[in-house]
Amino acid sequence: MGGWGCPHEVDGKCQKVLNLPCDIGMKGCVLAGRFRFADESKNRTKKKLAGEAATPPLADPENQKTSD
Repeated sequence: MGGWGCPHEVDGKCQKVLNLPCDIGMKGCVLAGRFRFADESKNRTKKKLAGEAATPPLADPENQKTSD
């Protein structure tokens, strides 16, 4: 038996993610990326997390130089 419970799970549904059935680690889950899960498909790798943080801003076409 587990020793914890998610405070956002009520009757098997996630109150944070549109009352969808609770699937620990799913997109939008407050636990995603903060904890390691037994199911590796639920885990975010450090490489993925670093890639998300390093996403460059979109270029502004008005500020780009053009060659004459």
